[in-house]
Amino acid sequence: MDVFINDVSAFLPNRPVTNDAIEDVLGKVRGIASKAKRLVLKSNQITHRYYALDPESGRLTHTNAQLTAEAVRRLRPYEGFAPGDIQCLACGTTSPDLLFPGHALMVQGELGIPACEAVTTSGICLSGITAFKYACMNIAAGQAANAVAAGSELASSYMRAQFLTPFYSGLADLETRPVRALDADFLRWMLSDGAGAVFLSNRKRTDGLSLKVAWVDVISYAGALETCMYGGGMKRTDGSMVGWRQAEAFEPEALPHRFSVRQDIELLDVEIVRTMGKALAQVVRQHRLLPDQVDWFLPHYSSAYFRPKFYAEMKRIGFEVPDGKWFSNLANKGNTGSAAIFIILEELFHSGRLRPGQNLLCFIPESGRFSHGFAWLTVEE
Repeated sequence: MDVFINDVSAFLPNRPVTNDAIEDVLGKVRGIASKAKRLVLKSNQITHRYYALDPESGRLTHTNAQLTAEAVRRLRPYEGFAPGDIQCLACGTTSPDLLFPGHALMVQGELGIPACEAVTTSGICLSGITAFKYACMNIAAGQAANAVAAGSELASSYMRAQFLTPFYSGLADLETRPVRALDADFLRWMLSDGAGAVFLSNRKRTDGLSLKVAWVDVISYAGALETCMYGGGMKRTDGSMVGWRQAEAFEPEALPHRFSVRQDIELLDVEIVRTMGKALAQVVRQHRLLPDQVDWFLPHYSSAYFRPKFYAEMKRIGFEVPDGKWFSNLANKGNTGSAAIFIILEELFHSGRLRPGQNLLCFIPESGRFSHGFAWLTVEE
């Protein structure tokens, strides 16, 4: 299909936040310093991240729609480009500002652009790549000559101390129930804010490099595996879910936490790598890929903890991509969920390191119910 990425942009709000400053910005829950923070940060190896928060007041400096709109405004696919040129706008996020209308409509409103197709994709990390796939298919089908796809997150909005209700009542509980404390605290040190966007066209740009989109595959194992990461509900001991509307079905202890973002850490550790290997093997067979064809591997992983595990799994299935071909900016840009693959791609695209004919393999895992996305891009002049 003749679909080309002609520019990539990213927007990370405010100044970078170091590990020592996280609790100063997010706040300490009930005034108690986190017991989990040091362990989680040591594992994920993130040193800097960005929050759309005023560090003094803790108030939001941007909405999610504003983050996305700023990323879109930074696109420069050709001289004279303006957001009003966009024919199709596809936006994915885990953390929209409202339950409805859709996030893309709020972004379109923030941009103040004329009538166009605006589509929202929901989910977690894969919501960005599914927005990207929708935009690609729109162009490939001849429905539009150009499209913008975006991913964005405002994770800090629900990680602030005033938003959280901890699963412990004080210091004694932290000492006696460390697993509950980690379960409630884990994602605070993993997630951060940011937005990224790509401009897609049925023609490559005339004054520089473009990336031709060969294919985008998204594979889900939700039919076989239970929920792992979730928000707005409660997970029962049998693995079934209770949504936030069913307040009467919640255990009294769990009711105050129904909007907390949670992750089943034990299930994550078992399934995210196994299903990645299964999905990648399917993609390799389907597209007849060889590891030597990959010049750049762009993985979005939530924590450096998973990098050697993913590498070992790729080696196990016979698709080993050497570490020197991996490109990640997790350490200094943070884990920005659905925006991460755009933020990774933006840095590489503008780095001067790409050469015509090179192939990029993008990889995006999602632990919601274990799904994986892959995209194959080729550099063209």
